Amino acid sequence: MLTFLFCISTLLPCIYSRTGNHHHKHQHHQHKSSSIALPPSPDSHIPDDLSPSISPAPSPFSDNIFNVRSFGAVGDGVADDTEAFKTAWVSACEASPAVVLVPAGFTFMIQSIIFTGPCQNGIVLQVEGVIMPPDGPDSWPANIHRKQWLVFYKADGLILHGGGLIDGRGEKWWNLPCKPHKGANGTTLPGPCDSPVALRFFSSSNITLHGMKIINSPQFHVRFDNCKNITVDSVSITSPAHSPNTDGIHIENSITASIHNSIISNGDDCVSIGAGTFNVDINNVTCGPSHGISIGSLGRQNTHACVSNITVKNAVIKNSDNGVRIKTWQGGSGTVSSVKFQYIHMDNVRNPIIIDQYYCLSKECANQTKAVSVSNIDYTNIKGTYDVRSPAVHFGCSDSRPCTNITVSEIELLPANGVSIADPFCWNVYGAMDTITIPPLFCILDGLPRTIMDDDAEKC
Repeated sequence: MLTFLFCISTLLPCIYSRTGNHHHKHQHHQHKSSSIALPPSPDSHIPDDLSPSISPAPSPFSDNIFNVRSFGAVGDGVADDTEAFKTAWVSACEASPAVVLVPAGFTFMIQSIIFTGPCQNGIVLQVEGVIMPPDGPDSWPANIHRKQWLVFYKADGLILHGGGLIDGRGEKWWNLPCKPHKGANGTTLPGPCDSPVALRFFSSSNITLHGMKIINSPQFHVRFDNCKNITVDSVSITSPAHSPNTDGIHIENSITASIHNSIISNGDDCVSIGAGTFNVDINNVTCGPSHGISIGSLGRQNTHACVSNITVKNAVIKNSDNGVRIKTWQGGSGTVSSVKFQYIHMDNVRNPIIIDQYYCLSKECANQTKAVSVSNIDYTNIKGTYDVRSPAVHFGCSDSRPCTNITVSEIELLPANGVSIADPFCWNVYGAMDTITIPPLFCILDGLPRTIMDDDAEKC
């Protein structure tokens, strides 16, 4: 027995040494090992006093890690790392499920790029370092498209997450002469105006954007076109209040999206919902300074637009030009319907509740008979303060297509400064005031209008 115990005691240090000193070496080519785990993502450094509850990062589904540094990316913020990112993506896509890792401690400058799928079993792009484009229009190559930067096309099953930063370096783009704030009284000046969207998703399904920090996009920060099953969670988007056309998240021609637990502060709409969008759930989003959360604009240049089944709930909107807004151009057609704005706190917001069927960016828009119809809109438990330069509630509805089935309850909006409560503005709006509201909304007309134009313009 003593001999046996002696043998065990001499073997254990050797066994421990062999197992404890094992390292897995990353290669350029595909590799598989059950010992590899995806590094945890730190949070997005959102201040505790503003942060919604942050859900945990999605669990990785791959043991294949493709580090862009292993494909030649330098990461000094000067060298062009575009080809390294392309090669890493293609290799990971062919080996999917896989992870493309953008490591912490490096800044990668990449040109406009299209990450193309589909990858057979999905793909993770984990950003722990910094990604940025060339610095402004003068640094952008003349032969490269200027309307988009990071593009994901048919990237089904993509998870984009991490504790890193996507920096759009937008300031020089915002200062182009064509931008609205450069001319007198908000007018524009002649000159080239194309500016890139930072993140753009085309024709993709089952996309997850989680935990990312995105700042200073030249134009929209995130845009989804012709996508379905979109999840945005625990994202921070920031640009200055003066930055033009920097919508936080824009969704168009897409079906089924959730935007949860995120903070957006920018120079345009926090979230904007374009034509052909259905089934969107926005929950626990902090917005502002900004232009608020908007449906539209819709119907520009007599186009047909349909939007339905949109819910905005448990939001905070502060120091913004608008709160929850529906905006349509005269002359359009189609329908906005089945929209719920519920449990929203307003803090010093101009136009907290607004429907504008006369939306126009200049004073030269001609009156037109046709309009996108607006119906079945519910406003429940919207409270807080408003900027007294505008009324708390503005319902400006079309003469030919009145707003119908507009219901309001538990509205309590008080002036941020002063004591007098401005009267709401109502024009051609029908519906019901289910509870007493502040301001009182007796201007909402009961029932339905006597006549509504009966044609196919509203059909979606």
